[in-house]
Amino acid sequence: MADVWLRGALKGVAGGRSQHAIDGGTVVELLRELEREHPASRGWILDERGRIRQHINVFVNGEYGEEQTPIAADDRIDVLPAISGG
Repeated sequence: MADVWLRGALKGVAGGRSQHAIDGGTVVELLRELEREHPASRGWILDERGRIRQHINVFVNGEYGEEQTPIAADDRIDVLPAISGG
């Protein structure tokens, strides 16, 4: 299982935990499984089409990840909401 770390408000909608062990072959499969395990997270990371929301950044082992980026069992995935301000 990959090691998924959620930051910011995403932690609160996923049971209040930052770290989750989740199976998935690609980034988007892993995020769908996260939503299945934590229904309150639906709509926060993936949009209604099942695509990663524009304001969400995903990193696989420190490198920017896209929806079809492959995931291995020993990978670390960081999911972060974009930070903006003025």
